[in-house]
Amino acid sequence: MQILNDISLKPYNTFGIDVKAKHFVSVTTVEELKTIFSSEEFPQKFILGGGSNMLLTKDIDALVIHLNLKGKKIISQSNTEALIESKAGENWHEFVLWTLEKDFGGLENLSLIPGNVGTSPIQNIGAYGVELKDTFHSCNALNLETLEIETFTKEDCKFDYRNSIFKQHAKGKYIIISVIFNLSVGDHKLNTNYGAITSEFENRNIDQPTIQDVSKAVIAIRLSKLPNPKEIGNSGSFFKNPVITKDAFSKLQENFPNAPHYIVSETEIKVPAGWLIEQAGFKGKTFGNYGVHKKQALVLVNYGGAKGKEILELSKLIQDTVARIFEIQIEAEVNII
Repeated sequence: MQILNDISLKPYNTFGIDVKAKHFVSVTTVEELKTIFSSEEFPQKFILGGGSNMLLTKDIDALVIHLNLKGKKIISQSNTEALIESKAGENWHEFVLWTLEKDFGGLENLSLIPGNVGTSPIQNIGAYGVELKDTFHSCNALNLETLEIETFTKEDCKFDYRNSIFKQHAKGKYIIISVIFNLSVGDHKLNTNYGAITSEFENRNIDQPTIQDVSKAVIAIRLSKLPNPKEIGNSGSFFKNPVITKDAFSKLQENFPNAPHYIVSETEIKVPAGWLIEQAGFKGKTFGNYGVHKKQALVLVNYGGAKGKEILELSKLIQDTVARIFEIQIEAEVNII
């Protein structure tokens, strides 16, 4: 375990923002993590996982701890289900592919989501009708005050739309070190309700899709709409889809009768943030070396050399414009640092 000084974090965040860490260390074991947090040498500490759900707007005047815990295993398996554990530092998409290779079902709709396994429960990642909570069993987390490992069940995590206890009451108090999933074996229940997935099956002449087919379809859809962070800096969806009241949606329909929407409950409707941003005229708009992606208005991009503050100001402009036109507030999904 080596502590480095004045290290660029550009390779460690998918936006590709070039800010510096005053101090930097990559930890590969829980023991190393405990050693770092029991030391008083660096009072200010900053945890860095896959760097996919953040926008860095300034240098980090602290010890940046890169969580590089690796490993995955089958805890138990029956004819119908399997408990699978992954360490926090495993790449999410590579982990999903690993489960599919073993014919474990449940994560296929979440293919190609950027980031690491350890951050997946924090915001309850989701895509194409599936959320992490659907297969989540539990997670192990290091209590930063006691340096003891605690287990959080699904109920403990208080999952909500792109939310969990780790973004609320437990924020900054724990580090997730591993996640356990309850996946299906043999009799898989596919979630293919999204039209884009169905269309992809038709294009591929697939009548009886497997979980592997669902994953391939999702990957193809995401690649057609979303930029590869290795080619264009981005953090995926920058904004959450707003959930509004039925009354607010009725008001929206007066001026936009064809507004897309999804029924959440008897009193709430979800409106796609991407549609709102596109209607506000931002889709594909560029501001020098940053802007809004041409294929997906939810995605803000760094074409190279942009500063985090510039992208943050763009996000605020989008929020203000959407609020002015539609009287709907959209929230950032990424963490602003």
